[in-house]
Amino acid sequence: ALRKGSDLEKAFATAALVYNNYADPQGKLSKAETKSLLQSQFWHVIQGQENKPKYQEIISSLDEESENKTDFEDFMILLVSLTLMSDLLQEIKNVKNTK
Repeated sequence: ALRKGSDLEKAFATAALVYNNYADPQGKLSKAETKSLLQSQFWHVIQGQENKPKYQEIISSLDEESENKTDFEDFMILLVSLTLMSDLLQEIKNVKNTK
């Protein structure tokens, strides 16, 4: 069914599949695993964001020792938050404007 999906549906499915490949049997990630996943799979987006306070806030929350694990919903919120504070959206607008 996903092969027939739209680009947006395929993108969401890919995010879900990547998350599920890293998640434990209960479908959750530790904070350390979440940070590792973001740094390995989302590094083009977060690269260069290290000095931004919002980025530091997000990453420091993943460094805290906590029993709380990240579920898929929280993970997607992290992805959106990191994307919104990155330069990716401006780059996309620039590509669209040059066509």
